[in-house]
Amino acid sequence: MNRFVEWWKTDKRYILLLKTVLMALLPVVCCLITCVSQGKSIGDLYLPMSEWNDELFYFKQVEGIVNYGYPQGYFGFNESHALKLSFAAWSPALVFPWIIWGLIFGWNLMSPIICNIVLLTLSMILFVVLVRPTWKQLGILTLLFCLYTPFVRYMLSGMPEIICFSMLIIFYSLAINYTEREKNYKLVILFVMAGVLTLMRPYMLLFLLLPAFFWIRKKRWWGALGSALVFGVVLGCYGLIKHYLGAEYFAPLFFTDWVTTFFEKGFFSGVYYFFAKIYWMGCDFLEHVKSAFHTGLASGAFFAGYLATMAVLLWQSLSDYRSYRKKKKSGEANLPKQFFPQLHLAVCFVGMLFALLLMYKLTEGSKHLLTFMAVGVFMVSLMKTTFYKKAVFLGITFVYFYSYLAVNHPYDYQVPFAEEVRQEQIADATEVLAKEMKLSETDVPNYDNDVIWTLYDNVPDESGTPVQISMKWQLLYAIPEGFGISCCEGEYVRENLNTLQSRYLATIVDGEVDALCRENGYRELYRDHEVVFYMR
Repeated sequence: MNRFVEWWKTDKRYILLLKTVLMALLPVVCCLITCVSQGKSIGDLYLPMSEWNDELFYFKQVEGIVNYGYPQGYFGFNESHALKLSFAAWSPALVFPWIIWGLIFGWNLMSPIICNIVLLTLSMILFVVLVRPTWKQLGILTLLFCLYTPFVRYMLSGMPEIICFSMLIIFYSLAINYTEREKNYKLVILFVMAGVLTLMRPYMLLFLLLPAFFWIRKKRWWGALGSALVFGVVLGCYGLIKHYLGAEYFAPLFFTDWVTTFFEKGFFSGVYYFFAKIYWMGCDFLEHVKSAFHTGLASGAFFAGYLATMAVLLWQSLSDYRSYRKKKKSGEANLPKQFFPQLHLAVCFVGMLFALLLMYKLTEGSKHLLTFMAVGVFMVSLMKTTFYKKAVFLGITFVYFYSYLAVNHPYDYQVPFAEEVRQEQIADATEVLAKEMKLSETDVPNYDNDVIWTLYDNVPDESGTPVQISMKWQLLYAIPEGFGISCCEGEYVRENLNTLQSRYLATIVDGEVDALCRENGYRELYRDHEVVFYMR
């Protein structure tokens, strides 16, 4: 016993334990403070109050997987569906931690929120254990963590961003640990984590470059060949998942015109188009940033924070290298242990910026930058500093965009707390639909287990003029477990009403689709003042 005590004290493990406990408490404390500041508790969170409709798809798909192995109806768009099983356009690999959580603890409206908090807590613990930061570094991390409000907003949501945040924090923590003690098993884990991240979102292929660099640096040509093989396997797996398990979206999820132009119009036309697109999309990007400074536009605010974090990473990497070069002449060269992971992250920031400009719609692609900034916060906390200039600069940026201006954009920043009217609405619909909607068990998945979500429809205003409005889709949380949801444009539903494949349909009360359903003998299942459910 005495030997154990001496061993513990010698290696200062009690200090490490204290640091670990404090950092483990940080995510839940930030969540509690956010809720209490609004007179609420974590138990008052209610996903059907959120305006983020992606949460509905993620939640119902995981619900179907947990209860039936996979959703029994199709998730798609204008009644598209995957070649195999019943997933939407996004890889089911994106939510695998939620699936594991649901299988162990069950799945309800609080499950993704609790799982998110646990995942980020776990990443904080592993960061401390693997990196062994100083008290000063933990102080900077705590400050930046609190100021970067997307940490809390996405923990208290049904979005999988926290899954990406957590995995990347652990990934870079292990990478830093690897630079101190190069063990093969660590390299294998880094490859596996980067591979899984790529299956979740393809642009995360960038993170495979770091373990590949470590392997090539260690084994030269064998490392290069092995890394190439890993890249090929991961890309092949992603291609198979996308081909067989992804439903066709309304429009391409990312654009490849900057590549196809080379083949369709020749090399020089391709080069011209490539740089022209970078220029015009770059101008649009900067317009978003300018708007963010005045109005707090969320996409522009994310772009501004991204540029600030990227600038800090690039500057510090350059500074570290210059310092290394100077010391090398005197024979005292020593790079910081986080130099290569830090430099790699900076390169990933630059690569993702080009990917955003070339391949994504700016408004939709902006949220993908949040993951890069989240891990950037941890990397910045490790930088050597005297006057905390970089941390202060980043902190001011976060406060201005994500706290001061955030009040102007409740859609992007407001935490969804329960309201009695919505809870009663969901409860009533749940009770009725549980009796009226029955899963078909024959040849699943099938369209008999599908509900059409009419995204928008024309509804007459007080003067009788048709006005296009969006459906209050939150009521779809009330459909029974296992059912699929097909997002359908109003035009698609109206034009194909008599040939729709889905058995059930939800639409806007008193809209054109509502009238057509009554005229064509659809059976009404449930109606309130906003949404009506039909069965064909």
